[in-house]
Amino acid sequence: MRSAVQYLTRSSIALSVALLGCSSANPTLYAIAPIHGAEQQTAPRVILLQQLGLARYLERSRIVRSSDNYRLDVIENDWWGEPLSAMLSRVLVTELGQRLPRSTVISEVGAVSATADATIALNVERLDEDANGNLVLQAQAGVRFKRRDTPVLRSFHVSVPSSSPGTPGEVAAISAAVSRLADGLAAVLVAGPSGR
Repeated sequence: MRSAVQYLTRSSIALSVALLGCSSANPTLYAIAPIHGAEQQTAPRVILLQQLGLARYLERSRIVRSSDNYRLDVIENDWWGEPLSAMLSRVLVTELGQRLPRSTVISEVGAVSATADATIALNVERLDEDANGNLVLQAQAGVRFKRRDTPVLRSFHVSVPSSSPGTPGEVAAISAAVSRLADGLAAVLVAGPSGR
């Protein structure tokens, strides 16, 4: 009888410890901030950003620190404030609209629709820190213009050193990298169907 009571007591303690281990404080939520860039006056009038293709390992609430060395390092209690794909789309629409003030930039997933003069398809393949602590953004874009049958294709590789350690520094570097991506996309749009 005594051993049964000891077993139940030990089981209760173990269960309590396990439950305490599962509970955590409220997560800290982060958002990518739009950054202003150089304005361009010539670009297609209506630009549509299609729903982003996002690497599957990034499709999570928790922020990914790194995918180097065959290991996914995910920050336990630091989360994105909204799905990363939706946030990237929102920030890119804002940044492209600022860079191309004579254009109207809309998102495919938004409520507003219009016939596009240029359509951007974008795959984000990497968005995390490398082994040296630099934020790496890798993406492929296809921009389709009304007067061109085939899209203008571009690959982007952006590396930004983190300004400070920890998650705030990583998110600031992500914001800077996305801003550079917006600069590159704006340049493609300004070049137009010729793709020069």
